[in-house]
Formats: sequence, structure tokens, C-alpha cells
Amino acid sequence: MSLQPAHDVALHIISENATSERRISPSWTVAHLKGRLEPITGIPSSAQRLILRLPSRQEIVIEDVREESMQLARFPLQAYAEIHVSDLRPAAARTINLSDPGSVPKYTMPADTYNALPDSVLAWKKANRLGRFDPDAPEIERKKIEAGSKEVEERGAEDARRGRVAYVGEVPEIPGLKGPWVGVVLDEPLGKNDGSTGGTRYFDCEDKYGVFVRPDRVDIGEWGILMEEMENEDMEEI
Repeated sequence: MSLQPAHDVALHIISENATSERRISPSWTVAHLKGRLEPITGIPSSAQRLILRLPSRQEIVIEDVREESMQLARFPLQAYAEIHVSDLRPAAARTINLSDPGSVPKYTMPADTYNALPDSVLAWKKANRLGRFDPDAPEIERKKIEAGSKEVEERGAEDARRGRVAYVGEVPEIPGLKGPWVGVVLDEPLGKNDGSTGGTRYFDCEDKYGVFVRPDRVDIGEWGILMEEMENEDMEEI
């Protein structure tokens, strides 16, 4: 009589930071399974708690004092059942939370290093005198600003200018019109002031970057800078 080797079983591995389908061999030991799960879940073998979840059955904890020799064939593995991997370490002992992108260390190349690269997009633009390296760039920028100003005048109430709200309230210095005004710091120099009017300062910005408008002319949202959207060709990297 010969024993046939147990076939691999497809299981869903679920942890806080990862979910994947893996083929598990019933001939593996519990310790071997934990070792295979460590690079998948980021949880050290010694800190793993494995729970097998089967349809219409109570959860089964995969553990044994003889993890080095206890085979998974001793547990009722079924195709596409779930193994949930919990981290037993205290939160403070976990070196990184992969579900929070802000906590993942990122490499930022220093500007001097990037500027010195011979094969970067920046180097290519310099060599081909494109974007801000074009000798005519100041004149091109001036024409874009003029075009933006003309669009604002033509659209009237449908103002295309963008910026951030810096003040909301009364502005007595504006004659003949009562009620609240919205002071906006524009992204481009398409305004009328520097945040002050009639000798009273309501917010700070550069000259021609400030404007006061009625609330009904303001749409609040998250938008990019208008001129930057018009200047996609000036991106340093793609």
C-alpha cells in the first residue's frame, strides 16, 4: 500500500496589511507555514496568531505546542477558506504600519543631485531649451497671464480664476454694497489688490494676487493651480 501525497489547497491569507491567495500544502508544519507567511504579512513568525475560518463552522485556531512537527493536515483545510493572521505584538513594537502611507519612509532625491544628473528630464529640457529654459519663456508667461485676464473679463460672473479663501466678512470700504465679501488670494496675478482696500488690510498677499468677490461667485473645492494645468509641458518629471 502506498500513500499519495496530499494536494495543495488554495486558501485566502488575510492580515491587516495584505490579502492574497496562496496554495498551502497540508504536509507543511505550522512553523513552516508561519515562516512562509512572514514576508507576505510583515508579521514575525513568533508574533503570528492563525485563525482558520470555514463556511458555516466555528473558527479554528491553528496552533500547537509542537509547531515544528505538527502538520497542517491535522486541521480541516478546505479550498478557498480563509486564514486570518493577527499580530500579537503591542502597537508600539510594530516597526511600521503598511496601511498608513504617511508612516512609510520615502526617499527624496536632493535637488542638487537631481540637477547634476546627465540623463534626467531636466537635463533634456535644458539641452533643448524647453519650458523655463526657453529664451522666450518670460514673453510666453506674459502672454499666458494676459490670456487669463482676458478670459476672466469675458466670462464675468463665471470667473475662471482660482485661489484660496483668506477672508470672509464685511468690507465697509467697498462703497454702495453691503453684506459679506470673500477675500481670495489668487494663484496668478489676476487680481486688483494685495489684500487691502481703502487703507484697511484684510489679508496678506502680493500685489495683484488679492481680490474681493461676492460669496455667490465662489465655488469651494480642491482644484489645481490653473496655470499649472495649462503648463503640463513644463513638468520636470513625468
